[in-house]
Amino acid sequence: MGVMVITANVAVAHAARLARVEVVPGFPITPQTTIIEQITEFINDGEMDAEFIPAESEHSVMSVAIGASAGGVRTFTATSSQGLAFMYEMLFAAAPMRLPIVMVNANRSVGAASGIWTEHNDSLPVREAGWLQVYVEDGQEALDATLQAFRIAEDARVRLPVMVCMDGFILTHTVEAVDVPERSEVDRFLPRFDTTNALVPSEPMVMSPIVPPEFAMEMRYQQDRAMQAALEVVNAVDEEFAELFGRRYGGLFEEYRMEDAEFAMMGLGTWVGAAREAVDQLRAEGRKAGLIKLRFVRPFPAEELRGALKGMKAVGVFERSASFNGFGPLFTELRSAMYGTGVPITDHFGGIGGRDITVPDVREMYEVVERRARGGPVNQCTWHGLRGEQG
Repeated sequence: MGVMVITANVAVAHAARLARVEVVPGFPITPQTTIIEQITEFINDGEMDAEFIPAESEHSVMSVAIGASAGGVRTFTATSSQGLAFMYEMLFAAAPMRLPIVMVNANRSVGAASGIWTEHNDSLPVREAGWLQVYVEDGQEALDATLQAFRIAEDARVRLPVMVCMDGFILTHTVEAVDVPERSEVDRFLPRFDTTNALVPSEPMVMSPIVPPEFAMEMRYQQDRAMQAALEVVNAVDEEFAELFGRRYGGLFEEYRMEDAEFAMMGLGTWVGAAREAVDQLRAEGRKAGLIKLRFVRPFPAEELRGALKGMKAVGVFERSASFNGFGPLFTELRSAMYGTGVPITDHFGGIGGRDITVPDVREMYEVVERRARGGPVNQCTWHGLRGEQG
């Protein structure tokens, strides 16, 4: 179709259309609603041969998705914030059933007191549900990551659901140029869904029974092995995608100006754009800053990050989700991965509740990391952009 000026919501709707999704259960919630609305337009206009199933709640949405995927059809849905929370029970059913559902989550604060704007406190708390999680930077990556998600999820070595996470409003309601590929191109990358484990009425079997202790541990172990196998699959799929479409995202994470970096930051989502600009400014001043754009939180690329950050004088972690234990979830993940390396790690909160993050904000974060790299005193955790006097 070529380049279109569209929102990320419309971009992922195109991805679902191009992927030949067959079942789309849905329930509206801002800021993802226009994804489902656009898909229903595609179906109504005859551009997409799929069944849209409106549900009475997000719990039912995921229940329908589970049933459809178990029946052997490619399944897609989308949600956000409280909608994801309402799915909580069924998220933990989809993964052990090894169903390759793809769902887009438009990241938004959970709880009315936090508003409805961008925050990662909806998706990061469910990173232990057994789903792969990938976070995107812009509308183009949202479309491409959704297409890649189907390939990854349906790989026989993985067979796990994938959650594509994108910053609410910043991406969902902002238009930008997105290259929408032709269906024939996508067909070469993504073959039709085929499974050997579909529920067939003529060959009855039980799926997702109550698993007794004699088998439950082995089931969880198999999930863990599949998640670890996904580390290799993610990188391989990204390489194949690059060969066909000319766009490469680094697989599990992307490095920026890391070749001779002495200090660096790691973060995800739209923050990365401001971080790149901050790094360029610091480099122009002769300061050896680098950047890790984390894409996959599950599987978390611990060994790969350990190699990329080896020898750093200090590393900072950007968080858009508070854990209320003094540190954020990504900090605890990276600190565990870097255990024993001696690399100092600092944590940096910003953009909570959808507050804007500017290049000067990110530079402030980098300056803390640089000060730590030089052996100066810093707080291990810093909240950036607070208003007024905060104790």
